[in-house]
Amino acid sequence: MKNYFVHILVAGMFLLSNHVVSQETNTISTEDLEAKILALDATFWNVYNSCNVDKFKQFLTDDLEFYHDKGGLTETSEKLISLVKNGLCKDPNMKLRREAVKGSVNVYPLNNYGAIITGEHLFYLTENGNPERLVEAAKFTHVWKNENGKWCMSRVLSYDHKQASENSKKNAIELTNEVKKALVGTYKAPNTGIITIFMENDKLRIKAGQMNSALFAISKTELFVKEAPLRFKFVKDAKGQIVKFTVFENGKAVEEALRVE
Repeated sequence: MKNYFVHILVAGMFLLSNHVVSQETNTISTEDLEAKILALDATFWNVYNSCNVDKFKQFLTDDLEFYHDKGGLTETSEKLISLVKNGLCKDPNMKLRREAVKGSVNVYPLNNYGAIITGEHLFYLTENGNPERLVEAAKFTHVWKNENGKWCMSRVLSYDHKQASENSKKNAIELTNEVKKALVGTYKAPNTGIITIFMENDKLRIKAGQMNSALFAISKTELFVKEAPLRFKFVKDAKGQIVKFTVFENGKAVEEALRVE
């Protein structure tokens, strides 16, 4: 049978200080390889989340290549560490925490080299002591190189970055068509401009600039979109007619949209 397993150094526990395992070389099962890479991955992200820049180096090869769909290519671990130190980890009032999406992470052996780990992850931001909030989702692919028992990442790909929101986990209630139709109209906000609330296949949607999203209800007058941290609170006049709504972003009121049609 053709052997697709990777020859790596085993025996004993993974050592955080230098990632060195036993000097005895064996062929291990895919399951054991997966456990090893997941342990390395978890330790790396703990260092990332704590902004322990001094420990970053031990996870990276000198000739690292880091590919980011927004930032492009960064070559060498020295350059990447500098970017992290002077960017992500520079402001003590800002903390970014990464969390893997459950069930999305997979490990694959890479013959005569090491292993590949892929998956999806979420990033949570804490600013100036405010509550942590979900801000971004992305995909990742990391290539782990095993060199004489020392495991380091040689290639890192971070891509498909997109805005994420806690709203994606919110439960919604169903509104009657009568209530939905009462919200339909054209509104105008000072910053966003024209905002249209309309019906499509009996579902409420909101269109503002490039955004064209489904609306979900918390109550008869409070709605949200799932892909962004936006909430809309509608206001009625004395006659019970919808006349405006307030836009909330990350829980804060940012502007008011008046009904014009």
